[in-house]
Amino acid sequence: MIKPKISLKARALRYLSMREHSRLELTRKLSPYVEEGSDLDGLLNWLEQSKFLSDQRFSEALVHKRQGRFGNQKILAELQSHNLNKEDLAELKDELQSTEMQRAVDVLWRKFSAAPADHREKAKQMQFLAQRGFSSRAINHALKMVREDDE
Repeated sequence: MIKPKISLKARALRYLSMREHSRLELTRKLSPYVEEGSDLDGLLNWLEQSKFLSDQRFSEALVHKRQGRFGNQKILAELQSHNLNKEDLAELKDELQSTEMQRAVDVLWRKFSAAPADHREKAKQMQFLAQRGFSSRAINHALKMVREDDE
């Protein structure tokens, strides 16, 4: 049985119904299916005008999804890879900055059950947070926080 061809518009709407996409990401996903005479830019413009495609919604969804596990540097690097508006990125950076210290504490405590006992363990915990994209200020803050069960 032969499947009917899905139009570019239907494919785009299907992708967008599953989750938010940036314009760049949707372009990459749809470009293999563009046939001669298709207008991908026109379709993307229509999706944006119809509010089906929104880089702002995409960036907010990505931040919401990643902020429980990653630091500002990693989240912002991922956002920048999608060619988002600089003003939107600055606004998101300010929002993330206000919560980074507490997020670092939460991520550290979720991964490690106890405070570091020696310098090697401390270095291991610092490296873990650094790989997750947290700033050195947030890492130092998280390591200084005393846990209630450690008192």
